[in-house]
Amino acid sequence: MANYKELEGFSVQTLATDPDSAGWIGSIFYNSTSGTFKTVKPGGVSVGTWASGGTYPVTVNGLGLTGTQTATLGFGGTVPGTAPNVATTVASTYDGTSWTTTTSMPTAYAGLAGFGTQTAALVFGGSTFPAPVFQATTKTFDGSTWTTVNSLNTARGALGSGMGLQTAGITAGAQINSTTVSNITESWDGTSWTEVAELNTTRYAFGGCGIQTDALLSGGSTSTSDTWTGATEKYNGTSWTTLSSLNTARNCGQFGTASSSIALAGQYGVAPGYGAFTEFYDGTSWTELNDLSTARISARGSGGTSPSSAGLTTGGYAGAAPYLNATEEWTVPDVVINTLTTS
Repeated sequence: MANYKELEGFSVQTLATDPDSAGWIGSIFYNSTSGTFKTVKPGGVSVGTWASGGTYPVTVNGLGLTGTQTATLGFGGTVPGTAPNVATTVASTYDGTSWTTTTSMPTAYAGLAGFGTQTAALVFGGSTFPAPVFQATTKTFDGSTWTTVNSLNTARGALGSGMGLQTAGITAGAQINSTTVSNITESWDGTSWTEVAELNTTRYAFGGCGIQTDALLSGGSTSTSDTWTGATEKYNGTSWTTLSSLNTARNCGQFGTASSSIALAGQYGVAPGYGAFTEFYDGTSWTELNDLSTARISARGSGGTSPSSAGLTTGGYAGAAPYLNATEEWTVPDVVINTLTTS
């Protein structure tokens, strides 16, 4: 009987640790540490997983997030208090391992959004409590200082994610008062906001990602009575086009690009339900992937403007444990290691 070397032209290699590079795909090796034979198969987004990250400084619901998995800025949101909703000024930075409190926001806002990087961010909208009173305020953050710049044309709260960079981005939809949801889109040119093409589906508490001229917006609620939608739209710098809907209609967080995006968590159904969903958009359709460890609503995503191979979420609301500070990181492996067994 032929042995492996005779069949393949080389012997099975012995390694002390599992390989993690794509060059090993298709190989069989012996792991001398575990004493097992293993194979190396392709990784990719379909086998992406969530893992625990650093703990956010406060338990918070609906905070804003912007940046990348290893350089995120978190800001605002609601925290536990004596009133139903208490906004916070807390801002914090994440280095891929832990959160560090940075310069607080000048005013406490919740339900606000932002785009850009950890040290060059634009933050806008939101609401003060306990009213709520929706805001048009816009501020920049340079890593240490908050500076007020030109306001939105329409005050709005319960925003989803912002889409873009500090000098060029868009925001859309949101609540503009306690009973009205908007489809207004505004574009930021680095100095001021300008109203542009309206969304096809009016909504708030949606997920969004991408850049000013190639953005994706998904999910949310079409009314203040929480009428969830899975509708997805893409913005090309001029107009919005309706695409394939999420598999589960809900509010959600989001990160990635317009053609490679992750939508995560969210409130759904009429109960309501608290979701741990993860869905991947490949430019054509949505596919369900591995769930978050903790189901939560009002959770944003942070992953920058790169494809959906790395991102995070933190905070949110989970019903039995009302406010969260748990961070989860999304990672897509290059390879998958399987142990060979006999039966």
